[in-house]
Amino acid sequence: MLYAAYEAHRAALDGARAVSRAAMDGLDLLPAAVAGLEPVRRLRAAHQIFVDTAVTHSRLPFGIDKVGVGSDVVAVHEQAVARTPFCTLLRFVKDLPAQAPAQPRVLLVAPMSGHFATLLTGTVRTLLPDHDVYITDWHNARDVGLEHGPFGLDEFVDHVVEFLAVLGPRAHVLAVCQPVVPVLAAVALMAEDRNIAQPASMTLVAGPVDVDVSPTQVNALATDAPPGWFRDTVITTVPPPHAGAGRLVYPGFLQLTGFVAMNPRRHLDAHVGLYEALVAGDRARSQATREFYDEYLAVADLPAEIYLDTIEQTFRQNRLARGELTWRGRPVRPDRITRTGLLTVEGENDDICGPGQTMAAHELCTRIPPFRRRHHLQAGVGHFGVFSGRRWEGQVYPTVRSFIAANS
Repeated sequence: MLYAAYEAHRAALDGARAVSRAAMDGLDLLPAAVAGLEPVRRLRAAHQIFVDTAVTHSRLPFGIDKVGVGSDVVAVHEQAVARTPFCTLLRFVKDLPAQAPAQPRVLLVAPMSGHFATLLTGTVRTLLPDHDVYITDWHNARDVGLEHGPFGLDEFVDHVVEFLAVLGPRAHVLAVCQPVVPVLAAVALMAEDRNIAQPASMTLVAGPVDVDVSPTQVNALATDAPPGWFRDTVITTVPPPHAGAGRLVYPGFLQLTGFVAMNPRRHLDAHVGLYEALVAGDRARSQATREFYDEYLAVADLPAEIYLDTIEQTFRQNRLARGELTWRGRPVRPDRITRTGLLTVEGENDDICGPGQTMAAHELCTRIPPFRRRHHLQAGVGHFGVFSGRRWEGQVYPTVRSFIAANS
């Protein structure tokens, strides 16, 4: 019922937005002298914001078609190198000269957090000049048929192991936010199995390794709710005509609502600023804000299993930090990792994953030599600032790049 009600509400708003688009087209036909009047500009800006705040359920393009490598600019194209019902392993292939040296292969594991992997477009763009980049392009769960079965924490670990095998020995893995736990579990299992594809380095960025450290509002929400509350309240069934009709999911629109509710003033201020920029004709400022919200409002549903596993095993029981995490009944032992370097990255002002939660990985991976470990606490940034934006590019990324190079 919840999903069906949402779809009906969205359809109604789509009709209203169609009216706003028609109004904008009409305003654009006015003579320049009339269109330039402040009341007209304000009216058009209001229609523009209403149109732009539509929630979508389709992945936007990464839009990376070229990148600078050294003194050259080379073309980039996307290549699907592996595919499962739940994910496509996407490689960003660069047209490098034949004599160019091989670059370190990096598996970028995107979060299943209600958004698409394109949320990490800035991360990919920054990594590309120096690395051969692959990303987990997770599919929207509402488009995955029931015949493909469940997708929980065990299946997530399976995907990481399988994709690292595709990249081959001595690759590197970088996990952002929620996948930090399954990535650490996958590397631990590969180390114990002496899997030749275990990565040369593992970079964990702003993820909940130990949620007892610096608990945040997210941790409190997960732990304060009564047992079964999430399953009974926020899990719903995908309605027809979607390919995944009948699948239980945590809807992306609910996750988006939760994110906005955590910082309503920030989003309100951003849209007030956008409105004023549109009225003033400040294209650069308005375009940057509109591009951010185009991505932010593109939502993906999560399989109910991975959402509930994350709530229960990561946040409520903190199983990885307490040595109780298992994969298909088998204990996960991070202390078996010896050959993979470990870099942890956190943001000083992160209100989703508090400082110290990711650094706790060092206490679990006791057999990684000290010279193959590093921790980076980035001053002055929140959650998104550790993998996108100016501080990521200028201060976090140089640490990541040097660490990968040192472990190649």
